[in-house]
Amino acid sequence: MRLSGGGTLGYCLNVHPTQTFAELRAALLGPVREIRRRLCPDRPFGVGLRLSAEAAATAGVAAELAAIFAGEGFEAFTMNGFPYGRFHGAPVKEAVYEPDWTTAERVAYSVSLAETMAALVPPGALATISTVPGGYAPRVRGREAAVAEGLLQAVAALVHLERSTGRTVALALEPEPWCLLESTADAVAFFGGHLFGDAAAGRLASLAGLTAAEAAAALPRHLGLCLDVCHMAVNFEEPADSLAALAAAGIPIHKLQLSAALRIARVDATARERVAAFRDAVYLHQTVARAADGTVRRFVDLPQALESAGGGDEEWRVHFHVPVFAEPEPPLDSTRGALERLLAIHRGRPVAPHLEVETYTWDVLPAEACGAGAMSVVDGIERELRWVLERLS
Repeated sequence: MRLSGGGTLGYCLNVHPTQTFAELRAALLGPVREIRRRLCPDRPFGVGLRLSAEAAATAGVAAELAAIFAGEGFEAFTMNGFPYGRFHGAPVKEAVYEPDWTTAERVAYSVSLAETMAALVPPGALATISTVPGGYAPRVRGREAAVAEGLLQAVAALVHLERSTGRTVALALEPEPWCLLESTADAVAFFGGHLFGDAAAGRLASLAGLTAAEAAAALPRHLGLCLDVCHMAVNFEEPADSLAALAAAGIPIHKLQLSAALRIARVDATARERVAAFRDAVYLHQTVARAADGTVRRFVDLPQALESAGGGDEEWRVHFHVPVFAEPEPPLDSTRGALERLLAIHRGRPVAPHLEVETYTWDVLPAEACGAGAMSVVDGIERELRWVLERLS
């Protein structure tokens, strides 16, 4: 949906099973069609695509998507290129970060997504692809140079794609707890040290046949961040502070993912019992615990946090995407307040050209998290989008 203040809003199709192209087609012609009918039947409806590597390799995928989008009144603007493989119905956990940016597979997959997006957006348009922020930290920490090399190879391909098609595609790294880029500070350090300096511009110039000045200009055009508000909130980051730090470092925000995390203001025995319902075997639910004195403990998954002793005075933030409108019953809460603050900033001064609601957890979400009992995915997504539109109007 086109926003009055500029930019495009949609929701991410990773909420639906889209491992195969047949599943993607079914999602587009089923729930996506219905949500568009409810929200904007007479205007283009922004769709945040998600193509697995398997679906992306389908013959004629771009042409078939173009036909569906034209026939249904959908608008292509962004894609979630983070999960490479299966994302529903089987354990994902740390595998969601594989292959990471040190591998040729991640580069090739990302370039193939860019080629598809270039076939779907009009000439002169910007398309964005959110992606893994380097990789899973325990596996790629210390290999920052290799991560940067993979990204620069992908950017070189995006430069050639822009020349040949007139479409600009930007990769948007999505900081997430327990990744190489976990926080805003990590992103500032990594971009400054590995991506936006003279050495990186020189490397891109040699890869893409550019002058050093052209390469320096191309880097922020094709490379930036996707800020997921859930991830920021799990790290106890304030939106205004993060935005100021990124602006000072010259790092563009190409995409915002609008999401909320699970929050427990004080973790007592009752809270532990209630939050235990959010454990699942599919997704990783990184947990950050902060005590009243500022001491922080970090857990790779919710079960590890629940098994830990002590922490009665801690506040917990859990990487579990709850609906943006959710009002869980105490002692549970959500971080929707951080999202509201970010949307208020965006309403006054646009932060990014592309906004995407990304609550992918409906099939593992305890009903109590919605604050209104169980609801269908279609009803939930409609309600989320209306909630966002109200706060941007």
